[in-house]
Amino acid sequence: MTSETLPGEQALAFRALHVPGRPLVLPNAWDTASARLVEEAGAAAVATTSAAVAWGLGAADGDRLTRADALAAVARIADTVAVPVTADIETGYADDLAGVGDTIREVLAAGAVGVNIEDGLYGPGAPLRPVDEQAERIAAARAAADAAGVPLFVNARVDTYLRGAGGLGDTLERAAAFLAAGADGVFVPGTFDPVTVKALAEGIEGPLNVLVGPGAPSVAELAALGVARISAGSGLAEAVHGLVLRAARELLDAGTYGGLAGGADYASLNGLLGGGR
Repeated sequence: MTSETLPGEQALAFRALHVPGRPLVLPNAWDTASARLVEEAGAAAVATTSAAVAWGLGAADGDRLTRADALAAVARIADTVAVPVTADIETGYADDLAGVGDTIREVLAAGAVGVNIEDGLYGPGAPLRPVDEQAERIAAARAAADAAGVPLFVNARVDTYLRGAGGLGDTLERAAAFLAAGADGVFVPGTFDPVTVKALAEGIEGPLNVLVGPGAPSVAELAALGVARISAGSGLAEAVHGLVLRAARELLDAGTYGGLAGGADYASLNGLLGGGR
């Protein structure tokens, strides 16, 4: 965030980017380099991905990071880019409602103006939270942001499709409860089937966010279905790490360097990242 832009102004600007039929496209970042590159590519905002942030810090995804470590990464990104930043805060880095509020206050202090909050627990066979319990957590996040005077965009994730824990009806029920509790948008990963996405866009009374990857409909096709936000999630990081593995194996096994072709050149990266904000 630039020093000239107030958090409330940037939060409102971020909120205005969520337009059904003209979606905000987010190639998620995980560190200052990826964030600057995403901004340089033309993204209107930068979203973090909790999975890739965790991997970059030597941890697995799934609420393994401390709040301090996760939000330190968010702060570095927000300090590096001029566009709005929204933070993936997993399930909130807290067990109780007071802790969720503390997380939100620290998110705002880090310079982010949006959050994603997941509704599932982690661990083998872990369920979704009961809808009323998750709604209370959304309400706690909303209250903390409102008390700080920042119109933080709260994006409530509904993991019914991702975890095979329900279908359209269950998803719409949870989405409605979370919007009533103060969420601004609803993120439904786990499906990009056009019929389902259209039904979700029509049935959710707020901006719909979907997760994309290989095989997903194009941005234009999703826009036509009424989607307001499109996220790559950990996809960019997976592609980068896959390249590292392939190139390293080629170098070690074959002694050749084809995997290094097509990369960003040294001078351009050094110039982009050396200037700062």
